[in-house]
Amino acid sequence: MGVRVMIVDDQVMVRVGLAAIVGSQPDLDVVGEAGDGAAGLALAARVAPDVVLMDVRMPGIDGLTATARLTAGPRPPKVLVLTTFHQDAYVFAALRAGASGFLLKDAEPAELVAAIRTVAAGEAMLSPAVTRRLIDAFATGAVTSVPESDPRLDALTPRERDVLGQIAQGLSNAEIGAALGIGVGTVKAHVNALLTKIGARDRVQATIIAYDVGLVRPR
Repeated sequence: MGVRVMIVDDQVMVRVGLAAIVGSQPDLDVVGEAGDGAAGLALAARVAPDVVLMDVRMPGIDGLTATARLTAGPRPPKVLVLTTFHQDAYVFAALRAGASGFLLKDAEPAELVAAIRTVAAGEAMLSPAVTRRLIDAFATGAVTSVPESDPRLDALTPRERDVLGQIAQGLSNAEIGAALGIGVGTVKAHVNALLTKIGARDRVQATIIAYDVGLVRPR
């Protein structure tokens, strides 16, 4: 059985295009489409998708609210938010709402397919352009930080803090292992442990927390 994908967007042509791209892949199945957040929530309850492609700006219940409700429920799907380049405020809000990834709407079809597979596998995905703007926002003060004494860090070992800092810089497990001189298996163990301790569901939320608490700062 393939990855069950649901599409939520208020533009019919966008939904048709996304469905065509997703449906062309043998391991991905489009299980439903909705035109706004309210319809998306109702549809998700019926079809139980693995991944939801979520637009942000929709009438009625918007994508941010729908994302928060979806990810707060039992057996939540992964939410991949489709955004435009200038919507920084939406990016930050949706990350905190539990989105597992972001992709710009002008991404290539291959990027979309890869992103769906990535979040379906339990990993986080951020478009490089979105990641750059996220870091820039912290640098300019658009997103505030609190002191490094935040209690979310207190439970971490020094090595786990090191790994969290590397995650926040966008490094893969292999790159973190090379930077810290430890094996990939050890890195994965540290990642799993620190995600549990700080209450993050994935690497995206861990990155947000690392900047929030001041563990890392933009260069």
